[in-house]
Amino acid sequence: MERGTARPRLRTVAQTEDRAVLLDQLRLHQDDSEPPPGAPVTTKKPLLFVALAGAALALAAGGWYALGSSRAPATPAAVTEPVEAAEPAQPATADGAAADASRLDASGYVVARRQATVSAKVTGRVAEVLIEEGQHVGEGQVIARLDGSNYRASLAQSNAQLAQAIANLDAAQTALTDQEPTYARSRQQYNEGLISAQAFESATASYNHAKSSLNIAHESVKLARAGVTYAQQMLDDTVVRAPFAGVVTVKAAQPGEMVSPLSAGGGFVRTGIGTIVDMDSLEAEVDVSESFISRVQARQPVSIVLNSYPDWQIPGEVIAVIPAADRAKATVRVRIGFRIKDTRILPDMGARVSFLGG
Repeated sequence: MERGTARPRLRTVAQTEDRAVLLDQLRLHQDDSEPPPGAPVTTKKPLLFVALAGAALALAAGGWYALGSSRAPATPAAVTEPVEAAEPAQPATADGAAADASRLDASGYVVARRQATVSAKVTGRVAEVLIEEGQHVGEGQVIARLDGSNYRASLAQSNAQLAQAIANLDAAQTALTDQEPTYARSRQQYNEGLISAQAFESATASYNHAKSSLNIAHESVKLARAGVTYAQQMLDDTVVRAPFAGVVTVKAAQPGEMVSPLSAGGGFVRTGIGTIVDMDSLEAEVDVSESFISRVQARQPVSIVLNSYPDWQIPGEVIAVIPAADRAKATVRVRIGFRIKDTRILPDMGARVSFLGG
């Protein structure tokens, strides 16, 4: 029993000594040249262990730095500080005072109240076109002519019919003039009892027929004159004139093409010669949400900024609020007038309108 118990005790002491030796190897001594007494002679393993540990730490630090650098966001080439947007300059009112701040903003387009696609009133072939895009035209100015040969022939025919009607009128007038003495003599003879009633009735019938022929001749002359007027009007309609003064924006026809006011514009038949816009009638139309339409009144001052000139504020005013809402967009259309006229303002330009208080 004593031998059995002694062996485990010896093993415990040996393990304790081995642990002490290992801990001592890991401990840094002030003087490594002189090992403590009783310690076994070893090589420079502690210094090697420290060097390896330092290298491992250095590698770990380098890897962490590389990983952090790869995850960091790229530095922009040029860093600019945010600049606060400047307050928009308030347009001046009619009396020169500064307007109040904007109560509502809306967007729309510049439109022309007077714009027409000019067409000929008759169907015909275009003989010449006298306009170009961008050209200013006056009211009544000739912008195109159609081939009027057929209408000139029709006018000549109408003039001939008028001449014939006038000749028939002269013949009827002559016949009535010749019949009047005969009728007067027959009436006198009948009253004196010199001729029979049958002879007087025959003379009366001839006189009445002459009067009716004269009346018919007069109406025929009127009809012939009307025919001449119609033919002349048809010939005049081959000349296309500007209905009002403005600028030509579209040239739609060329010489040799057929134009017709009744055509739908398909195939080889044109419906118009060109489009003329009255630049003095330009205004802006914007859609305002029906939820904010109560903030808009007639004659209200506004500031208009065109998309083409974002730094140009144009003074204007509300012309009218159209009394109808768009069910699909839930908006109300508002007409805006320009207080100034400028050649830079063109139809169909985009516009932003700020409704001002006051």
